[in-house]
Amino acid sequence: MSKRKPCNRKVQVERSMRALLGTNHAAVISIDPSGLQIMLSWKSGKQILVKQVADALCDIAHRWTIYIAAICVRQDGAQYIKSIDIRPDGIHRVERLSDVIEHFYNEVRDDCNPNHRVGMGWLAVPGIVPIPESRLSALFASVGAWNQVKVAA
Repeated sequence: MSKRKPCNRKVQVERSMRALLGTNHAAVISIDPSGLQIMLSWKSGKQILVKQVADALCDIAHRWTIYIAAICVRQDGAQYIKSIDIRPDGIHRVERLSDVIEHFYNEVRDDCNPNHRVGMGWLAVPGIVPIPESRLSALFASVGAWNQVKVAA
């Protein structure tokens, strides 16, 4: 008779937390210079206020897909973003994401036209989730990224 593996509650809890994040399509979005940082559904664009989802996002480490964008407006008033997506190696907790993205954040900021730049932002999604640039632009619009005070060049 084979011996069964012992019950591992920590693995079970992490699995249920990841499932909760998946069903809510949870992500963290941050925009500068206003400093707004909220948890929202990347699918619907609505803010998530459920404590269990916030705990699942913050308490365990995840593989992340991070979209970093320069939020810009041309002289003719057309809005656009210049973005990159990164998938850091390994798993990281949400409080360590700023260390992971700092280099890429500065790279995107320096690569765009400073006269057009209104602000900067990033969207961090737990897991490997491809999000089209049009959806990313809509998410930034839903949190008011285009209505910020222009950054001094």
